[in-house]
Amino acid sequence: MTPPVRKILHADCDCFYAAVEMRDNPSLRDIPLAVGGSREGRGVITTCNYPAREFGIHSAMPTARALRLCPQLTLVPPNFDKYRDVSAQIQAIFHELTPLVEPLSLDEAFLDVTDVQGFRGSATWMAQWIKAECLARTGITVSVGAAPSKFLAKIASDWEKPDGLTVIPPERVDTFVRELPVKKLHGVGPATGAKLDAMGIHHCDDLRAQPIDRLLDEFGKFGRRLYELSRGVDERPVRVERERKSISVETTFHHDLPDLASAREALVPLCEKLKARIERNGDPPQAGVFVKVRFDDFTTTTLESRGLEPGLESFWQLLDQAWARAHRPVRLLGVGVRLLSEEARQQLTLPL
Repeated sequence: MTPPVRKILHADCDCFYAAVEMRDNPSLRDIPLAVGGSREGRGVITTCNYPAREFGIHSAMPTARALRLCPQLTLVPPNFDKYRDVSAQIQAIFHELTPLVEPLSLDEAFLDVTDVQGFRGSATWMAQWIKAECLARTGITVSVGAAPSKFLAKIASDWEKPDGLTVIPPERVDTFVRELPVKKLHGVGPATGAKLDAMGIHHCDDLRAQPIDRLLDEFGKFGRRLYELSRGVDERPVRVERERKSISVETTFHHDLPDLASAREALVPLCEKLKARIERNGDPPQAGVFVKVRFDDFTTTTLESRGLEPGLESFWQLLDQAWARAHRPVRLLGVGVRLLSEEARQQLTLPL
């Protein structure tokens, strides 16, 4: 028997943190609004509403730069407890439709609705129900994409934002993908996008013309992924449980740390916070440690080792190597541990 064509939804709240703040204070709706840290505290923007985006403001932008672009910007400090509560309400709505929900963050998730019998099996009607229920119960607008695969559903949810609903039925997949810019493909970042552009590959139709051997030569294993995505192939399942890959803590400093000695000193309380966080997570099996350093010019470097234990001496050793790459004042420090995969944990417990 031929298996049914998959029906995947990707639901994505529109400017989620800002949307919660606008819901709770309607006077913020029509003015440029951002949620983020203060300029004095060297903060960054976590999200902003659409009036703010018209000024070129976006997430991860330094707050100081955002205020230069839009001096009248209203800045609200984040309230993550409140955002988590709203997210839980929205996730509960998703679970009313199907148990096959894969949260990606507080504000987005994949849903596999292939076997849902309600709504006459229509993914479009299911998406309309999600949008209506989220708005009625939480006051938050959600954009939803529906498609036979995860990567297309995610692209579809972003197609008509905000408050969008885009459906890519199976019979439209080939035409849709052929015309899709390659920079929209899952995993294609700025560097890969620039390389594809230099090769004269701008749309998936251009990508399909490339022999797979050339893609493998140019992009390694990711070349096969490009080959598949350009043909609309993405068999990744919706995973109900997402495996945690690391535990980490980081901080951005009010003033740059001028030298290695001050960076080493600042690492001490970070290591204590990491130790507490590891203990709260049940001290899971670890595969290595890493240090993240962002310098005053916003360049970032990460060093890790699988042969070190998560102690202060180990993190100092990695910090020394990271500092040697730039010899610049430090804006941000982070420390963390990589976790063993579930497969590796099972292998460790196999009898000899």
